[in-house]
Amino acid sequence: MLLKILIALVFLAMVTSLAVGAGFLIRDGSRSRRVLVSLKIRVALAAMLLILLGYGFTLGGLGS
Repeated sequence: MLLKILIALVFLAMVTSLAVGAGFLIRDGSRSRRVLVSLKIRVALAAMLLILLGYGFTLGGLGS
């Protein structure tokens, strides 16, 4: 159950990072480094999500 909650939190953090990055892109344009930082955070969160999903399927906690 804890694994499913962690996966949901990481996914929500990814969506939040996407929204924040879009806001930076609209406000600052392409000259801001904040968009790049937001992208780096989103990539790290995506990697964490893949690791958590792989861990969950390996242990059988997410499989059917």
